[in-house]
Amino acid sequence: MAAPRTQGAARGGEENGDRNRSGAGVVSSEDSKDCILEPLSLLESPGGTSSPEGSPPVPCVFCEERFPVAQQDQLLKHMIIEHKVVIADVKLVADFPRYILYWRKRFTEQPVTDFCSVIRINSTAPPEEQDHYFLLCDVLPEDRVLREELQRRKLEGILDQQQRERNDNSFRGVCMFCSEEFLGNRSVLLNHMTREHAFNIGLPDNIVNCSEFLCTLQKKLDNLQCLYCEKTFRDRNTLRAHMRKKQHRRINPRNREYDRFYVINYLELGKSWEEVQLEDDRELLDHQEEDWSDWEELPVSAVCLFCEKQAETVEQLCVHMEEAHEFDLLKIKSELGLNFYQQVKLVNFIRRQVHQCRCYGCRAKFASRADLRAHLEEAKHAALLPAVETWDQPQYYFPTYENDSLLCTLSDSESDLAAREPSGDVTVISEDTSQLHALKQSSVLNQLLRQEGLRS
Repeated sequence: MAAPRTQGAARGGEENGDRNRSGAGVVSSEDSKDCILEPLSLLESPGGTSSPEGSPPVPCVFCEERFPVAQQDQLLKHMIIEHKVVIADVKLVADFPRYILYWRKRFTEQPVTDFCSVIRINSTAPPEEQDHYFLLCDVLPEDRVLREELQRRKLEGILDQQQRERNDNSFRGVCMFCSEEFLGNRSVLLNHMTREHAFNIGLPDNIVNCSEFLCTLQKKLDNLQCLYCEKTFRDRNTLRAHMRKKQHRRINPRNREYDRFYVINYLELGKSWEEVQLEDDRELLDHQEEDWSDWEELPVSAVCLFCEKQAETVEQLCVHMEEAHEFDLLKIKSELGLNFYQQVKLVNFIRRQVHQCRCYGCRAKFASRADLRAHLEEAKHAALLPAVETWDQPQYYFPTYENDSLLCTLSDSESDLAAREPSGDVTVISEDTSQLHALKQSSVLNQLLRQEGLRS
């Protein structure tokens, strides 16, 4: 097949008369030495996939030159030198051979300038010394659609491969650390290395091409290379001791060689696992920073200690117990100086006695709660609490009813009680130090010093 013509390669007819019309312009051997663009050569295979053995060579988009899939960088170099065509973000192309074949066909149908941006080199030089390069990138909608379609097909293939590996029970593998052989599902080996050797490469369901992944790791260990820091050691025992002591029984997350073995790297075009994870973290932080000002909390209903009456606040419940049962919880708390934990014990104590149909005032036992309530009202025993030592016991830290909302509404008013109650401690009022000299003369310390001097 003849090389396609690139009509209009230089806008306005700026082409050297001696330049070959085929392709994007053929450069002489002397010029090719001066325009080798080594930094544009890519040493890593695009899309994060290894080339299968026996794949047909990939042709140039303009001529009949062909290169093996593994020598993709040589093809890119050839296209730059011979045809002055640059493919942008080639690492984001999921299927490089299909991508090249598609544009090879399109360049035979239309001029290259219909698809590529023209970059003029040495624009200040005379026209015959100027060069034009052609940039093929995803700014072109057609190129963008092609890349996304190739990415979608790649993801479908990866998910199919992952599903086959998940259902495959004929997997055979050997542990890299203890040489124990495993048969069955791949998860058996991966879970063994995680559990027994603290070597975790991720959940089995997140990994694809597991056999190739394990072979890659095994080759590094056979070459006496640490999987994390990737340093090389003189013997296997030194390597094992290093990985154990330094806790390097893990892979290097910065090594892009491993990206192709994780499904997350195929989910979105041009995004690695780090970028996807970072977006998830940002989304989580955004949710945490949401405004909760319109949150309406459901009211908590507290139940009376003696009957089934419920109230939304402890104040309402205390009013009910005082009017209906002559039991003033707030007054008892104030008179006895109960702190929060003592209130909890008292409530749990009364709950238990009422549940057992027992009067805590006279220790009488009744057949039902109705009989107990009638007794408490007639004998006025609701307010007849036993000695503090009876109910102030550790066993009453535990609630009688697990859903006792009254315990959640009790207030810790130790500071209020301390302010209301008389204290045996002497109140100390600081002296006014504004007149320090007069204070020294009238200080009580002078009298104490004189008395001490007379004794001695």
